[in-house]
Amino acid sequence: MTQRKLIYLDNNATTPCDPRVVDAMIPYFFEKHGNAASRSHQYGWEAEDAVDYAREQIAKLLDVEDKEVIFTSGATESNNLALKGVFEMYAKKGNHIITAETEHKAILDTCGHLEKAGAEITYLKVQEDGLINLADLEAAIKPNTILVSLMWANNETGVIQPMHEIAQICEKHGVLFHSDATQAVGKIPTHPREVGVHLMSFTAHKMYGPKGVGALYVSRKNPRVKVTAQIDGGGHERGMRSGTLNVPGIVGFGKAAEIAREEMQQDTARLSKLRDHLQAELTKMEETKVNGTEESRMPHVANISFKHVEGEGLMMTFNQNIAVSSGSACTSASLEPSYVLVGMGLGDDLAHSSIRFSLGRFTTEEEVDQAIELVRNGVNHMRDLSPIWEMYQDGVDLTKIEWSAH
Repeated sequence: MTQRKLIYLDNNATTPCDPRVVDAMIPYFFEKHGNAASRSHQYGWEAEDAVDYAREQIAKLLDVEDKEVIFTSGATESNNLALKGVFEMYAKKGNHIITAETEHKAILDTCGHLEKAGAEITYLKVQEDGLINLADLEAAIKPNTILVSLMWANNETGVIQPMHEIAQICEKHGVLFHSDATQAVGKIPTHPREVGVHLMSFTAHKMYGPKGVGALYVSRKNPRVKVTAQIDGGGHERGMRSGTLNVPGIVGFGKAAEIAREEMQQDTARLSKLRDHLQAELTKMEETKVNGTEESRMPHVANISFKHVEGEGLMMTFNQNIAVSSGSACTSASLEPSYVLVGMGLGDDLAHSSIRFSLGRFTTEEEVDQAIELVRNGVNHMRDLSPIWEMYQDGVDLTKIEWSAH
């Protein structure tokens, strides 16, 4: 019997590097190994040219100016630079930042750090569909509000926030708008200038590029945004982010952006079809629920709860065959239910029973069909073993039961 290949459906955690990206990077490890800040010889010039070209490729994908793209080590650093950098730069104007409870930890933990430094943070709740309430956002803005930070697309549910409308509210009140667009860039159109986003964080490894390299878009006009550097040194990246540039990584990032720009439409069409097929088949099972609005969602993501089944246990039934996650990669080491799903009003039981399926450029139809079969078998197996499922089948109203701790 041949060993089944592990089916990778965890592309929101990271994507495999596209072979074309790897090919573009290879020369910059040895033949063209220069430091982009070495201005006195050809090796340095080659590296600098390569970085400039990658910046151009990324700017084209976003439809922004090259100089508005600042390279970092990843989206977490970009988020830190945006939030801490704005908080320090605009301290005279105010100290109030608005975000949402369902943001990535890179935003929430940075906000926690800023609170200790004297920031006032408002954490907006989200509705059952995962979207913020625009009236709540507007009501939260005060004279000392300097920044609204809301993610473009959620890492766990794929829910896309109403970016245009949020931007209009920010503009009306003269407040800067930052978006953690890590899950959106390279997969759906993300044009910050057109939408009205002033700072935007993203990373290469979520869009078929290498790990360890990201960027922050910082608007240079209407408004001209400034952030204070969080890493000091030689004044690289227009003084906003010192440190020797990761030339091979940046070259790969540029290539990944170019491929995304050319192939995004066909990728989206193919993946949304596959995702819809996966979701339709799995939700034929009793007591399943898709989490997050289906009207405004990333094309490759489905977050599904299988009621009366424990998500981690369910994953154990097929984790030799399918790579998926319950919750986000950055917090899945804890057995707490997903704070994103709890924030959307799911009870602990449903939040605990959810699996995130995130498809990618290299996912095949055959793999999706195999995954459907394996998950279906896993859910049935877990439910066969579950006394709670048996009670549910017998018509017992589980909400009325008082569970004893003994």
